[in-house]
Amino acid sequence: MGIFDRITRVVRANVNNLVGNAEDPEKVLEQTVADMQEDLVQLRQAVASAIATQKRTERQANQADSTAQEWYNRAQMALNQGNEILAREALTKRKSYQETATALKSQLEQQSTIVSRLKKDMQTLEAKIGELKTKKDMYIARARSAQASQRLNEMLGGVDATSSLSAFERMEEKVLQLEAQSEAIAELGGDDLQKQFNSLEASNDIDAELAAMKAQALPGSNPSQAKLPPPTN
Repeated sequence: MGIFDRITRVVRANVNNLVGNAEDPEKVLEQTVADMQEDLVQLRQAVASAIATQKRTERQANQADSTAQEWYNRAQMALNQGNEILAREALTKRKSYQETATALKSQLEQQSTIVSRLKKDMQTLEAKIGELKTKKDMYIARARSAQASQRLNEMLGGVDATSSLSAFERMEEKVLQLEAQSEAIAELGGDDLQKQFNSLEASNDIDAELAAMKAQALPGSNPSQAKLPPPTN
């Protein structure tokens, strides 16, 4: 199974856990990115190992070519000296190294294809992780906002709006009643004070009239000269 198939399974599993178990979205997203980072590390190690193998195979192929050339030179030297049997043996050795070099070059082509694919996969994974990091931050912000909104809705849901409005109305009526009582007391207080002054003025008038009557009743007093109190309005 390829590296991206594994990543897809990991992401899908984390999403299923998020939905099925109501896990913390922030933790799930952080863990998903962490898992992909670990996959990237392993992929980089695989690329480094493939490149090392490729270089080793390339050296072996070059060495086989070089050794094959050496045996060809020996075959020429033996043939120049008239030793055909030795020249044949040298050419046999040369052919063996040529076949080894050909096989190594074939492996080298396959390894080169593998390295190219691994490098491409690594670059794709790096880009994908960068994209997911950006999305992760966005999703975490949205998750936090949603959680805050949910808590607020739960708080508001626990408040009885009808009861609250009724309480406000009762308090409003109470305040209005207290204000009316205060105004009534102020008015009553003013009336009492006015009555007291009116009573005092009436008492003074009566006293003056009584004094005038006493003066008229005394012997030798002139009734016409008695000073009557001014009429009250």
